Parts: sequence; structure tokens; C-alpha cells
Amino acid sequence: MSAAESPFPTPEHTRTALVTGASSGIGEEFARGLAQRGHALVLVARREELLEELARDLRDRFGTSVEVLGADLGTPQGVASVVARLSADGEGGLAPIDLLVNNAGRGEGGTFVEQDPVQMDAMLDLNVRAVLHLTRAVLPVQIARRAAGYERKLGVVNVSSMAGEILANPGGSVYGAGKKFVTVWSESVSAEVRKQGVHVTVVLPGFVRTDMTRGVQEQGMPEFAFVPKEHIVRDALRAWSSGRSVVIPGGQYKAADGLLKLLPRTLLRAVTRRMA
Repeated sequence: MSAAESPFPTPEHTRTALVTGASSGIGEEFARGLAQRGHALVLVARREELLEELARDLRDRFGTSVEVLGADLGTPQGVASVVARLSADGEGGLAPIDLLVNNAGRGEGGTFVEQDPVQMDAMLDLNVRAVLHLTRAVLPVQIARRAAGYERKLGVVNVSSMAGEILANPGGSVYGAGKKFVTVWSESVSAEVRKQGVHVTVVLPGFVRTDMTRGVQEQGMPEFAFVPKEHIVRDALRAWSSGRSVVIPGGQYKAADGLLKLLPRTLLRAVTRRMA
């Protein structure tokens, strides 16, 4: 089938990005950055009223099309509604998704034996299971579009965390392990779909000033530990556009990652035991 005969939109159609967790923090910044770059948007979050407010601002400021999809990705119903949107292939009036940004997440911590099992399950549902299902929904459509002749960039950006790169993470064991899963899985999927012309990039931020890090902000974490949201989004989109599978925003965290790879594991274990 030629590109002219394809049921998918031609390369001239407006690029469309779907961003989860878009009501605040890094997700909101992704929405603003993508709108500025000319993308139409589908914004997903639980707090639909905040999404509507953001959508109005983005339409007024950038003249872009913005679709609001209120959904709780910690629930099967919420995941199913977003999976249905990501499965759109251009027929029926819904634009297919060129870029999925899996940003939604939660970060409860604490000593493992004192954590609420229900809360642990809820965190894994959002941070891991939702990311898997949403990515699984969009990639087959993107691969089919590429095979049908679509030429613009297609793919997924997954927001993971440097918390998953620490050898041991006392007080954040479940969160860190979930993020490590997302990182390793993302790199594997990136290798699988690269030959089909689709890019998957995982982003590993350090500390960012968001609602999730309010606790460490109030404890007086030094300023150099924080990377601005704008830098996270800029580095993530540049890495995705160039086909890189992993990006660590912020020079301090690039250096920390290199150090973690160089130091002996026995030394790292000894340090984390003292910190616990």
C-alpha cells in the first residue's frame, strides 16, 4: 500500500502528543514545551479541572488544539480509557498519537515493613503497570503508521528516576525498584522497535521542584540538587528526537551516575547501610 492509499494521516497532519500526569509538575512542563513546539495535545490526569485550566492557557498562548482526558491511571478503568485513546489510528475523527509521554507517577516512601501494602500496590499500578499498558497500546499503531509511509518521528518518552540507579535505597525501596524496572524495560523496548523507525527514550531526573518532592524541599535540600523542570523537558525531547534511548538531565546527575558505575559495589553497600 502506498502512502497515498494509507488509512493513516499524511506527514502534513499536525503532530499529536499525549502527556500523562499533565496537571502539574514535569507533566505540565512537557505540555507547555510540546505546545510551543507545535504539537496538538491530549492531556491526561485525575484532576480534570486543572487540565481544563491548562488547556485554555495553551490554546490562548500557542493556538494549539488541546484535548482533555480525565483519568485515574491507578485504576483499570482509567488505564482502559487512555488505552482506547492511544489505539486510535486516524480513522473516526481522532488523531493518532505521535508521541506518548508517560509522566504520571507517585513517590511514597518509608521503611518497607512499615509501608501500607495497599499504598505500595497503588504506587506500582501507576508507576509500572500503567506505563506498560499505555506503551503497549500506542507502539503497534505507530509501527503500522511507519510501515504505511508516515515519515515524522514517532515514539514514547518514559519518565523514570535516578532513584532507581542507587544500589540500595533505604526508605525508598519500592519506589526505586519500580523506577529501575521502568528504565531497564524502556531500554529493552527501545532496542526492539528501533529498526521499525520508532524511538523510545527513558528520562532519569534527579530532584525536581514538584509536589512529589515537597518533603525534601522542606527539609532544606541544597539548591544544587534540583534540576529545573524546563531542563528536564528540553533534554528529554532532544534525546527522543535524536533517537537516544536514555537521558540524564543535569550535569550533577550525569556525574553521579558515572560515579555510581565506577565505585565498588561493596563500598556502595557499606555506605547505604550507614544511611539506613
